Amino acid sequence: MKTLVLLSGGMDSTTALYWAMREHQVTGAVSFDYGSKHNTRELEQAAWHCHKLGLRHDIVALPFVNELFTSDLLQSGGAVPDGHYADENMKRTVVPFRNGIMLAIACGIAESRDAQGLVIAAHAGDHAIYPDCRETFMKAMAEAMHAGTYAAIELLRPFIDTDKTGIARLGQELGVDFSHTWSCYKGGDVHCGTCGTCVERRESFANAGLTDPTPYLTTPAVQTR
Repeated sequence: MKTLVLLSGGMDSTTALYWAMREHQVTGAVSFDYGSKHNTRELEQAAWHCHKLGLRHDIVALPFVNELFTSDLLQSGGAVPDGHYADENMKRTVVPFRNGIMLAIACGIAESRDAQGLVIAAHAGDHAIYPDCRETFMKAMAEAMHAGTYAAIELLRPFIDTDKTGIARLGQELGVDFSHTWSCYKGGDVHCGTCGTCVERRESFANAGLTDPTPYLTTPAVQTR
């Protein structure tokens, strides 16, 4: 199946890209510049992988998100909180309906490129705080995309029942260079090691039994199983 991949440049979407390369005919990847604090760092890594794989990479600018939406993830918002991804304070990093907006745009691009599928890397660990990553939402979007396009675009969500540890393991199997992925919401020169996405990233490598290639500013203890 010809597919387009939503690619942020993080661990999850990059692994989804390599999964799609194995399972489908990838026509390209699309990223979004919506004004998050870490957008620049993510997009650098997304471009790196597309160049490596010889794929078309489109970046869609969505300046209105930073201008009109409320979220500490955005440059217009407050400081990114520290803590575990599932902590209540991490809800401050939710960008309202972000996936709905991005999926709608990417669906139009996919049909314009004669693709039949669109890949998103939403995973089980996202469910705690992101309502637009849950399967109830994804199923509804999938039905809308299928009904609203002549191509009957399919929304492929290979990780919807997989946690980030499983994604780390799969990425290792697929040969993903995780040193060329970005997670930290603060968007500094180095991963902070303490925000929710850094904590989840560190846990995923530890629980998968993999070496974490990421330099961090600080590495307090994380929960392992």
